[in-house]
Amino acid sequence: MHAMSRDAAGPWWHGVLYHVYLRSFADSDGDGVGDIRGLIARLDHLAWLGVDGIWVSPVMPSPNDDWGYDVADYCAVAPEYGSLDDVDELVAAAGERGIRVLFDLVPNHSSDRHPWFLASRSSRDDPKRDWYVWRDPKADGSPPNNWVSSFFGSAWKLDDATGQYYLHSFLEAQADLNWWNEQVRAAFDEILRFWFDRGIAGFRIDVVHKMVKDPELRDNPPASESDSFIERVWGQRELHNADQPQNHAVIRRWRTIAEQYPDPRVLVGETYLFDQRRVGAYHGRDDELHLTFNIPFLWSTFEAGAIRDVVDATTAGYPPDAWPVWNGGSHDISRFPTRWCGGDGRKIRLALMLLLTLRGTALLYYGDEIGMGDGAVDPAAARDPLGRRAPRPNAGRDPARTPMQWTAADGAGFTVPGATTWLPIGDAAACNVESQRGDPGSVLSWCWHLIALRRASTDMSGGAMRFVDGTPGGVLAWRRGERTSVALNLSDEAAVIDGVGGAVRAGTRREREGERVEGTLALDPWEGVVLYE
Repeated sequence: MHAMSRDAAGPWWHGVLYHVYLRSFADSDGDGVGDIRGLIARLDHLAWLGVDGIWVSPVMPSPNDDWGYDVADYCAVAPEYGSLDDVDELVAAAGERGIRVLFDLVPNHSSDRHPWFLASRSSRDDPKRDWYVWRDPKADGSPPNNWVSSFFGSAWKLDDATGQYYLHSFLEAQADLNWWNEQVRAAFDEILRFWFDRGIAGFRIDVVHKMVKDPELRDNPPASESDSFIERVWGQRELHNADQPQNHAVIRRWRTIAEQYPDPRVLVGETYLFDQRRVGAYHGRDDELHLTFNIPFLWSTFEAGAIRDVVDATTAGYPPDAWPVWNGGSHDISRFPTRWCGGDGRKIRLALMLLLTLRGTALLYYGDEIGMGDGAVDPAAARDPLGRRAPRPNAGRDPARTPMQWTAADGAGFTVPGATTWLPIGDAAACNVESQRGDPGSVLSWCWHLIALRRASTDMSGGAMRFVDGTPGGVLAWRRGERTSVALNLSDEAAVIDGVGGAVRAGTRREREGERVEGTLALDPWEGVVLYE
């Protein structure tokens, strides 16, 4: 057995976080785009649900070539989302409900319309030239090396005016900052302080593992069968353009800033790596990131063996006291009710049970709590640049970003009736908050129940975890703390587990709650229970 342990009385960010994709959460002014005031108006839902913090996708001004992940001003708010006053009101209103607010920080690159880059591009002699990664062409005029963009094609763009290439790990409109430059590091120190001083409780840091690049800009080697599937798609291993040792010095510097506040700010990293040992290194000696995204789990299949392998690898790869993060969806991947569950309500309930009972922070993506699946988006109308650039026509990440379904009415409670939304609204009549809120058998009621159980139980909120070995194929079972057990049957066959007992505290078949199990637990296909001895 692998064991994960810590003191059950942990900090708030060991609880449940909720990702608000702001453009799609709640529209207060009828323009079809979600905004900060819309989020403020929906805070009561999040407080009722029981979340501890919300991570809000980028609010900074942006040309929206990549929907906010191309920042043009790191210390302001995009007009379509609101104002700094709205941010202050959000922080205060969330705080009154016991909810912290985390923002998205995008340090790897800025928009090519950011004043920094405009200055950098203006002349080879400009003081900000070295704020970005510029290099001469090779003798034949080709790019400086073989690095590829995550959005396909070369990661280099030739600037005709100055005769050099600049690096863009994503879109050409997203120019990579030079993290070897001390002025860049100092500028981001001030950006962190600007938002921390306004009460922002921390940052989710975009592609935190990619900031620092190999100073020699060496070519990446070809991908092999042992590399991640994404590297195989790109055709090369990210040896020199990601996960450089110097990344850790930047993060430790930020951690020092975060801890200068009476209520220490939280650093959450999008560590898009497929080796948990490399991810675990970003926790440092409890002096780097507080939380790191677990990408192998996110991309796992919804099978007992695959999930067990990921959890075991996480335990083995993370420092002993590190606290994992578990999420089944995000703005970058198909929603778990579609990808894992195929819309099957039994599987959706099991997936929520998995996320909310593993030892670690549960991160819910907006709509997860109602089992909201991918929306239907015509590939010809894709708004996502990745979808438009993919080798075959598809809608990219748009189906996971469609508006939140609050009601069955026209506009789905997301916006005013008759408004044209930035992405089409899904089947709100079949799946919405309002209809599920009053239904004790709904996915929303189930999610609320699991979060309430987690909050009420020291075993569930912070207790050690160890798998129960010898379970039938397709079944996962584990112990939490001293008196709690969890069992999930991720298969189409009924199963019996010996040596497990207690009262059913939560069951995907709600009618079982309160039942007493004495040593032998029977589970229907795609059924799960939490037992308390």
